[in-house]
Amino acid sequence: MKIPFSPPYIDDDVIREVNDSLLSGWITTGPKVALLEEELKEFTKSKGVVCVNSWTSGAILMLKWLHLEKGDEVIVPAYTYCATAMAVIDAGAKPIMVDINDDLTIDVEKIKEAITPRTKAIIPVDIAGVPSQYEKIKEIITSKQVVEMFSPSNETQRMLNRIMLISDSAHSLGAIANNRSVAQIVDVCILSLHAVKNITSAEGGAICLNLPEPFNNENERKHLKILSLNGQTKDAFTKNQAGGWRYDVVECGLKINLPDVNAAIALSQLRKYDYLLKERKRVYDRYSSLLSKYSWAKLPYQDTDSVKSSYHLYPLRLNPITEKQRDELIEYLSKKEIATNVHYIPMPLLTLFKNMGYNMENYPKAYNTYCREISLPIYPQLKDEEIDYIVNNLVQGYNKVREENI
Repeated sequence: MKIPFSPPYIDDDVIREVNDSLLSGWITTGPKVALLEEELKEFTKSKGVVCVNSWTSGAILMLKWLHLEKGDEVIVPAYTYCATAMAVIDAGAKPIMVDINDDLTIDVEKIKEAITPRTKAIIPVDIAGVPSQYEKIKEIITSKQVVEMFSPSNETQRMLNRIMLISDSAHSLGAIANNRSVAQIVDVCILSLHAVKNITSAEGGAICLNLPEPFNNENERKHLKILSLNGQTKDAFTKNQAGGWRYDVVECGLKINLPDVNAAIALSQLRKYDYLLKERKRVYDRYSSLLSKYSWAKLPYQDTDSVKSSYHLYPLRLNPITEKQRDELIEYLSKKEIATNVHYIPMPLLTLFKNMGYNMENYPKAYNTYCREISLPIYPQLKDEEIDYIVNNLVQGYNKVREENI
């Protein structure tokens, strides 16, 4: 039995939607992207959506929109994929890393300690699809003490007049916190549509706006659309219409637009996302049921009445186990043709960030989590018998590596 880690969900509807784009004679940014933006806006209940070519480019664009300067700081968790911090660097600011909670979300108390007058934004990460503690973070950034500490350096920051809250929701499309989507809670929610995500466009991302007054979200959406296409006032589709060639370039933007042929994949998947999410939950719950009897298996986050995951990952933690044993277990499973993963190598362990002075010793929970974590395959196509096969081999593999190293 061969089990990949995270294959995309491609059915006949996806193929038809992509073929429709290919046969239309128009494959870059155009009507499919516009449809995807509208349907994501409705799904997330946000106030405007801009599709881009990756989560990373969407984050860079929003941080540039905030007009960050050298010396400005953005708080991020140490336990995430490198793109969260690299977007901050690419936007000209400094990532300030803090540790995580036991549920893998950013530690709110550590956020409090990390805020300075140079803090311009906070980017919590919804790892595995579990929403961060956004309401508590909002209480901090809107508190009198923190607002008075905020030091705006441009008109955009003065209009906001506080630290900006941007969610790294690469994993959490469909997650719910207190009957709301993440996009309804934060200032800006950025989604990933990468190949391994719950909904994919092969490569892609989406910026979901929920900016407070006095911002006009529709005006900012239009502005971001221009910025996502080199600051050009017309996209290629509009320019390609008869007589529509004339355009202007009003700002120095980025070239990060999403093509229609990519949007077509995500559009088809989004239209059946209720089914896809239900199937991911089926896999998630079966793992939890099968593994709950093993004392060494620390199950990932389990839904409550108020907070529900999007079940993007199944990040199992093992105890007792060493990092070396965990790696041996991954190798054991690979020989059984079961692909697993680790989410994530904490950023301070990566050479780029070590060379920048980040020290892993400052993030003990992140390191402890990393050493014990193994992500099991989870996707709608996974059959119950395949889940059982994975768990049976996981149990056998765990016992084997533990016995051999005792």
